[in-house]
Amino acid sequence: MPISSPSASVLRHPPKPRPGDRVAVLSPSSGLPQRFPVPYELGLARLEKEFGLIPVEYPTTRKWGAGAQERAADLHAAFADPDITAVFASIGGDDQLTVLPHLDREVFRDHPKPFFGYSDNTNLLAYLWNTGIVGFHGAAVMCELGRPGAMHPLTADALRAALFTPGPYELRPAERYGDENGDWDDPDTFAAEPALWPGGGWWWHGPERVVEGASWGGSIEVLSWMLMADREIQEDPAAYDGCVLFLETSEELPGADEVYFVLRSMGERGLLRRFPALLMGRPKAWSLSRPLSGEAKASYVREQRAAVLRALAAYAPDTVAVFDVDLGHTDPQLVIPYGGTIRVDGVARRITVTY
Repeated sequence: MPISSPSASVLRHPPKPRPGDRVAVLSPSSGLPQRFPVPYELGLARLEKEFGLIPVEYPTTRKWGAGAQERAADLHAAFADPDITAVFASIGGDDQLTVLPHLDREVFRDHPKPFFGYSDNTNLLAYLWNTGIVGFHGAAVMCELGRPGAMHPLTADALRAALFTPGPYELRPAERYGDENGDWDDPDTFAAEPALWPGGGWWWHGPERVVEGASWGGSIEVLSWMLMADREIQEDPAAYDGCVLFLETSEELPGADEVYFVLRSMGERGLLRRFPALLMGRPKAWSLSRPLSGEAKASYVREQRAAVLRALAAYAPDTVAVFDVDLGHTDPQLVIPYGGTIRVDGVARRITVTY
């Protein structure tokens, strides 16, 4: 029998938008649209042309250096506006933690809407989770929607399903993936689609069983900040009993030791063992500041996997783990419901999410 999480019964899926609706585009972490307008405007155009949605910007959407209270005010305005049916983050960053204290939970509880974002937006996704609202991990306007050349078909298909189609959606391993992106200051970056390499499929570890529960997780780096600041982490670890944990790492390329230390801290806090299943995002092993190649990239991936397995062996040996799921900073990116039900079938080797 599947292991079920009680959290799934109390989290609400907000009403879905329809083509022709107005959707908010915000920058709750960083005003990078001001500095890099090309991928941002490309993403806006695709929201309208490919998904039939009308993007609406707010005062801080293109404002570099906006204060935490200003960004919180835009979130309140977008969620409270009855004409806005979904909210998209332009991109991530590293400062959304400072926005959380300025948020009024009642605004979100009274006006639940689908929110799309990832990376630093783990903060807001966890905030919505604690408010009882399912969010969506993925689909930043500047990155996935603003991808050079065209959106990746797997990304576009998952986003379309998350936006418009309720019910189950089966994830598929990417046959080819990419993690090397061009410089947004270079016009040549947008002249062709990014390079892709063989995906290799998912890598399964742990007992062959079926786990089904509400999802929780996000960026490992951001979760570590939230743990240190004691923001939006349930005091009682039992709140996560039966949930499906999903984690990913960013273009900062955290080392294997750092990943292990974060997971070790979660283990010492009594968190890791609460999750009977873990989806581990495919590691991004390249960045403009650290352009690894060949064996160096492969080594980075192997070392991160070993660090995760080391933590699981110590704190959650019975957890079913799936590695190299395309849910983070690599291309394509599958949208993951944050708080929605995920079914991890360790027998049939299948993953199904509920949007």
